[in-house]
Amino acid sequence: MPQLSVVVPVFNERDNIPPLLAEIAAALRGKVDYEAVYVDDDSSDDSRAVLVAQKALHPELRVLHHVTRSGQSTAVWNGVRAARSPWIATLDGDGQNDPADIPKLLAARDAASAEVRLFAGWRTTRRDSFNKRISSKIANAVRSRMLRDATPDTGCGLKLFEREVFLRLPYFDHMHRYLPALVKRAGFASQSVPVGHRPRTAGVSKYGMLDRLWVGLADLRGVAWLMRRGKVTEVEELPGS
Repeated sequence: MPQLSVVVPVFNERDNIPPLLAEIAAALRGKVDYEAVYVDDDSSDDSRAVLVAQKALHPELRVLHHVTRSGQSTAVWNGVRAARSPWIATLDGDGQNDPADIPKLLAARDAASAEVRLFAGWRTTRRDSFNKRISSKIANAVRSRMLRDATPDTGCGLKLFEREVFLRLPYFDHMHRYLPALVKRAGFASQSVPVGHRPRTAGVSKYGMLDRLWVGLADLRGVAWLMRRGKVTEVEELPGS
């Protein structure tokens, strides 16, 4: 069983696949026993063929394929379900997250208390367009006010979390943007860790400003309702029972 499963969702990212896999190997190979679980969300380019070809260079690689396009959250969910390690690291498939930051998250985990089950990357310097940075800043401010999740950046794809806790969370589309609040609802804590961020060098963004705004508002109301309805009760077993 690997010590770490790196889950990477991809959709039409054929040119970003080989360099990102090479960076994952450079960051982890020989340091931690890992597997890389790529989930292709029914790409319309040849991402799937590129992934299969990369298995010759990366024995750690496992490739999953969505028969129908289902979105990033479902890709992450299915990747985590298929993962064999008790701890999961996630990366966006566009190459903007730096795999060299994964050891930083692992070090934060090793130094943290047992109640912390999510270590969320915090992009202190964004390498995105002005519109994308502004929309993200507004979304983070509104989300933080409504959910009180004490997390400055939930949109970063670089995260480390316990697989068992993740699979206990309520599943819905776009859930990957609300993991700190959902982990808090489950009775655990999260910790933000400053990480790097890089400009996209190949492919195109899959989200527009209006897409993020309208979908985000609907999701936010739903997550706020879940937070209000959530309840965690400590259970103890009586002796002799």
